Amino acid sequence: MSYLEYTVKYVPVGPRKLLYLNWPLALLLTATAGIGFLMLYSVAGGSFTPWAEPQIKRFALGFVLMLMVAMVPIWFWRSVAGFAYAVSLMLLVAVEFFGSVGMGAQRWIDLGFMRLQPSELMKVTLVLMLAAYYDWLPPARKSRLFWVILPVLLILLPVALVLRQPDLGTSILLLAAGGGLMFLAGVHWAYFAAVIAAGFGLLTAVFQSRGTSWQLLEDYQYRRIDTFLDPSSDPLGAGYHITQSKIALGSGGWTGRGFMQGTQSRLNFLPEKHTDFIFTTLAEEFGFVGAFSLLTLYTLIIVFCVVSALANKDRFSSLLTLGIALNFFLFFAVNMSMVMGLAPVVGVPLPLVSYGGSAMLVLMLAFGLAQSAHVHRPR
Repeated sequence: MSYLEYTVKYVPVGPRKLLYLNWPLALLLTATAGIGFLMLYSVAGGSFTPWAEPQIKRFALGFVLMLMVAMVPIWFWRSVAGFAYAVSLMLLVAVEFFGSVGMGAQRWIDLGFMRLQPSELMKVTLVLMLAAYYDWLPPARKSRLFWVILPVLLILLPVALVLRQPDLGTSILLLAAGGGLMFLAGVHWAYFAAVIAAGFGLLTAVFQSRGTSWQLLEDYQYRRIDTFLDPSSDPLGAGYHITQSKIALGSGGWTGRGFMQGTQSRLNFLPEKHTDFIFTTLAEEFGFVGAFSLLTLYTLIIVFCVVSALANKDRFSSLLTLGIALNFFLFFAVNMSMVMGLAPVVGVPLPLVSYGGSAMLVLMLAFGLAQSAHVHRPR
């Protein structure tokens, strides 16, 4: 079947495409962002400035961006996957030379009207590139060593550049999302078993080397591990953030202290209350019920993405949608684990809720790609 025949027979055209959008997914994204607006209003002491108002404008812009991306045929995004990945990689290299420094890290490029964080863009373009790669690769080759090394290099290149910024949280997300997409593409499980075994071996060696002549980490890095395992060992220093976060989580109880009544955030005990630790503000003010409600919205977003991917007969579209869903899951799973003390504290925002420009716009771009795959799927 020719391109024209396929378009005429299967794909909606013009304004009719809006009818084929995954509207339940769009409504779920809006509802989740609405919770973010509410919490940013609360942590600012009942004011739309300085955080809620800019966040609302960014989401509105992001929603329009999602619709625009969704209207573009999915085969166009497949054809530009390599170019998009290369641009993201060059932007990461540019950060090394022209990046803006903030909070001890060099992660942003100042564009004048906004600060772009290329590592956020790489989260999407890496998934796009890997989906295009496995769509192009014949299934019989996907587990052969040479064809496994290529995507591994595609993953490790941006991971190495992001680690230099330094940004451990984003590098972990890139590594996990890339590896997860390789698994979803059908790469043999033995490769993953070998990586996991090597990881455990390295972790054992790190602990065994402490205090020896061949110590693998610096002393301050071991102290960070100690703080993660026992935050009470340094409650006013390295363990301060997670200690205050746990206090806020526990004080919320079942139904919370009430809207704008959270003492930890109102009295500024809670660090980064509008970005990385905003989930603890939600849990303190709305308790278990509020936290569970947000988690339910996140789960439904993933469910609608997965259902759309499984119903799509196009391999690229299916892998792309699953990759975006996996990325989204890793986003909120790492953030929630971090603020609950189940993972080390790393700079990962809560998707659609934490304050931030690059993260919001790139996330809506990603869901625009998922919408494009949904709108243009074979029918």
